[in-house]
Parts: sequence; structure tokens; C-alpha cells
Amino acid sequence: MNVDGVAYRSIWVNEDGWSVDIIDQTRLPHIFAVNNLQTLEQACTAIHDMQVRGAPLIGATAAYGLYLAMRDDPSDAALQGACKRLLATRPTAVNLHWALARVTEVLLPLAPAERSSAAFIEADKIIALDIETNHAIGAHGLELIRQIAAAKAPGEAVNILTHCNAGWLATVDWGTATAPMYQAHDAGIPIHVWVDETRPRNQGASLTTWELGHHGIAHSLIVDNLGGHLMQHGMVDLCLVGSDRTTRSGDVCNKIGTYLKALAAKDNNVPFYVCLPGSTIDWTSSDGVSEIPIERRADSEVSTISGKLDNGQVANVAIAPDATPVTNYAFDVTPARLVTGLITERGVFEASETSLARGFGRQCSDSAG
Repeated sequence: MNVDGVAYRSIWVNEDGWSVDIIDQTRLPHIFAVNNLQTLEQACTAIHDMQVRGAPLIGATAAYGLYLAMRDDPSDAALQGACKRLLATRPTAVNLHWALARVTEVLLPLAPAERSSAAFIEADKIIALDIETNHAIGAHGLELIRQIAAAKAPGEAVNILTHCNAGWLATVDWGTATAPMYQAHDAGIPIHVWVDETRPRNQGASLTTWELGHHGIAHSLIVDNLGGHLMQHGMVDLCLVGSDRTTRSGDVCNKIGTYLKALAAKDNNVPFYVCLPGSTIDWTSSDGVSEIPIERRADSEVSTISGKLDNGQVANVAIAPDATPVTNYAFDVTPARLVTGLITERGVFEASETSLARGFGRQCSDSAG
């Protein structure tokens, strides 16, 4: 996608041909910085500290992290240790597990001397697959936007509400929830996006607005609690969000606050769609509320906030008394009954085990894993 007219992906191989570059998302939107990853530990830090975030991008970064680990030590013990280290960085996003399993399956039968180059090739395949997948998600979501636009007056915008950042910064390119928006805009369909600020890390305010602005898409930043009011007054035509993990039954785990948006959408008959790649489906889980591990993050994410001061400096400031206890769950689960449909690279499916299994060539129930 575009940054000041220059095409970027969220992760790419450095011009040296072996190290990996990422956009440091913790410094956006005020500072555009590129970090260079040369070691497993640097890859782990990038994931854990959310320099990279979003389930697909976490998976891609982990794949490259495994490659960097094999470059230093391609032994069986190092491979096992690297996987364990990477898996501990972010427990909720299933793409992390998927990417590591995929690369490990390729590496295990190989002689140690062959593992580094093989890991590099597999990570590159994951990158290419992510871009292709997200473009396909966008194409399927575009048709839904076309249908809504067709029922409106000529030139009237389709109003879309999104939560957090499920954009190209959360993937390698295109994004999941934003892919239909980009394709609709590029097709000449007028759209306007309501962007939740998404406390506590403000990823809607700092990342989604930054993306949409660079692409020229009309949007408005809103506080998290405004969405229900907008829906009550007919100002939202469609909700599009992403997913960090989706159970085989269609429950969706996404950034904290997604569940509340789904409840408001249900009460106001607003279509609520989740955009996700098949790699985000956890075929071993059925009940998202009881089975998905929900990450708890640092108190400081809630008790402080980052912003640009009048002098142009970026700083963290406290917004609560120093001794205030904090509870910070990073995700919540939206039950399948609240989801209008799941937009995937293979089409749009009902949020149900039967529909997903049919779409992805799986069997239902006990054999689904």
C-alpha cells in the first residue's frame, strides 16, 4: 500500500538480502520508522512489544524469526527452542502457531545445513500467500459493499464502521477488514469509514486513520462508545472487523471492544461481518469464550497514553493516579450468533461449523481438528 506515494509492505527483506525490515508500529502515526531484524531475539521483541501486530503479520514475522534462528544455529535443539520462544510472545493469535507449524514441518526432515535457506523460502511463501489471501478477502467483501451502494442514492457514501486495525499494517499488504474498503474506493464506490479509537493502545486512532488517510479514503475518528449511537441513528451501513482467532464454530476473538460493537449491531439490524484468512481459524477450538486464551497486557497501556505534545515531541503521559489498579484484557470473544458472516479468501460463510467445514474442506465435530 502507499505511504506518501511510495509502495510499502509491512515486512520485507532488507537490501542486504538476508535481514528483515519492519515498520515500527509503536511509533506511528507521528514517526515513520523502519527497524531491522537480524536475530531471533529481535524478532521476538518486535512481536511481543507490538512493533508488529495483527495476526497475519505476527505469523509472517515469526516465520522470518525462525529463519533468523536457523541462520545462527540450525540444530534440532535450536529449532525447538526458537519455536518455544516465539510461541510465548503473543498467545492469542493463532496465525503464530500456524506459521511456526508450517515452517517446522518443512525443516524437520532436512539436514541442519539446509534449514536456513529452506526457512527463508518458506517464510517468503507465507508472505506471498498472505498478500494473495487478503486481496481475495477484499474481492469478496467488495461485492457486499456494491450491494449496499446499489440501494443508495447516486453518490451517497456507504458508511462502514471498523474496530482496531485490521489493515495492511496488521497483515503484509491489503489488510483483512480494510481490503474491501480499499477495493471499493479504487473501484470508484464512495465510502466513509467510522474508525473506533480502540483503547487502550489506540490502534484505530494511530494506525487505521494513518492508513486510510494515505490512501485517500474518507473517514472519521470516533471514540469507542459512539458506535452504538451511530447505529441507532442509521449512520452505519456495515461493520467490518478482523479476527485474531476464529473457532471452527464461528466464534470470533478480536481486539477488546469488538463484542460490544457486535451487540449494538445486532440490536440495530446492522450487518456485522468479520474478515479473516483461513489460517486464523482454530480447528481445534469450538467454544471461544472458554477455550481461547485471552492475553493480559501491561497496566501501563491503560494508565498512560502516548501522544504528540505542542512542541512536537512524542511522549507518554499518565491519565490515572499512580497507584490505581488496572485490569487489561487485550481481546474479547464475539459469539457466532452475533456474526452476520465470515469473509474469507474462499468466500463469505455463515459463522457456523457446518459452513466453515464445507468451505475449507473439513469434517465437522470430533474430527474437525
